[in-house]
Amino acid sequence: MSNPETAEDVLRKKTELRCFVLLAVVLVPVLAVAAVGGLGFSIWIYQMFAGPPGAPPL
Repeated sequence: MSNPETAEDVLRKKTELRCFVLLAVVLVPVLAVAAVGGLGFSIWIYQMFAGPPGAPPL
């Protein structure tokens, strides 16, 4: 038995595909870059006050 798709089903599938592409191709990479950049920035600011990592002075 084949179930013909209605116009609503086709529209829903197109919307789901657009949402998936937005999430997978745009939003997740942007958030990943922002998270890594934010972590690097916070470490940089911390090192401005605490000094660079390394052995303690003798």
